[in-house]
Amino acid sequence: MGNRQQSETSRGELILAAQGGDSVAIGRLLASCQNDIRRYARRHCAASDIDDAVQETLLVITRKVASLRAAAAFTGWLFTVIRRECQRLARAMLSQGAEPLDVAEQRICTLPDETLRLDVAAALESLPAHYLEVILLRDFEELTIAEIAGRLHEPAGAIKSRLHRARALVREYLSHEAATP
Repeated sequence: MGNRQQSETSRGELILAAQGGDSVAIGRLLASCQNDIRRYARRHCAASDIDDAVQETLLVITRKVASLRAAAAFTGWLFTVIRRECQRLARAMLSQGAEPLDVAEQRICTLPDETLRLDVAAALESLPAHYLEVILLRDFEELTIAEIAGRLHEPAGAIKSRLHRARALVREYLSHEAATP
């Protein structure tokens, strides 16, 4: 068994143990996914919110990992939690009426990109779970097709097909959004 596959197996075992209430497993699970959470938060949160988003996401995982229905859905669920946390923090910042300078500069310089980012997030949210999982693993975690196939225990051809269909659904969603006034 390769190191990557072995680590995926151990992460799956950690998730199952954490769901069972094993506090050591919860701690190890949080440590193993903290870098992924931080990387995602850096891409989707304001610079001043990254640490808060990471901490809140770790708390949500600790409190709600037991309610996760399938260990295989952990990665998709994790990215959903961090995305929602980034959105919550952005809304809180806007409701206070003040934006930090770096966020204000980003809005001025990249307004079309921000709009596109929100549209892409909505498109991803509209995907069925099995498509969302593959697109998150490939485009956000930057895993190869072979790594995704190993993680999901499916043939690489099936993963390629699912990824192609997921991207087509995202394009379809975005083209429909662009056509809607």
